[in-house]
Amino acid sequence: MTLRLVIVNKAYSSWSLRPWITMTHFGIPFEETVIPMNRPETRGEIMKFSPTGKCPALIDGDTTVWESLAIIEYLAESFPDLALWPRDKAARALARCLANEMHGGFQALRNHCPTQFLRPVRKKALNEAVAADVARIEAAWGDARARYGAGGPFLFGAFTAADAMFAPVVNRFHTYDVEVSAATRAYMAAIMALPAWKAWIAGAEGEPWRIDYYDQV
Repeated sequence: MTLRLVIVNKAYSSWSLRPWITMTHFGIPFEETVIPMNRPETRGEIMKFSPTGKCPALIDGDTTVWESLAIIEYLAESFPDLALWPRDKAARALARCLANEMHGGFQALRNHCPTQFLRPVRKKALNEAVAADVARIEAAWGDARARYGAGGPFLFGAFTAADAMFAPVVNRFHTYDVEVSAATRAYMAAIMALPAWKAWIAGAEGEPWRIDYYDQV
């Protein structure tokens, strides 16, 4: 049975990006269903796949998994030969802490700088709350890189689920031209060089749907 990942617009969906880039980077085969956002029929269409009426959702036969982080955990269990999480126990614990912090936090940054893969790079002034989110993210990335990143350019050396969880932040920092350190820029460049990242952007550019709210931010 082929896995099916149900997502919304690649141009604007941070939550959909996370499992998509994970599956694409690690070569996990799946079929993709894209449901356009912000339409009268959107919730009803998503409800055919997910009880929350929100995306993403992963369909594996009779099993449905929703929420990005839950999907990633399901994939890690389903494909144990793939290092979706770091192999080292301590590194894995930190990776999961960071992934959960991202899943539930940084609301100021989310609201002020929505995910937007079609917006030209243009600086946006940050308020104090957003600047605090940026500082915490940079500190978290720097700590992971210092402790476990010697083996490669990502948070834990090789690309893992923690990087997937923060991938939308890379888009935000880049798109809104956020002032960050050289080390942060180097990490962002590594993410943005991934074939899976480029494939996501190509998909976003090919979508026929546009949403004024996001395009005018």
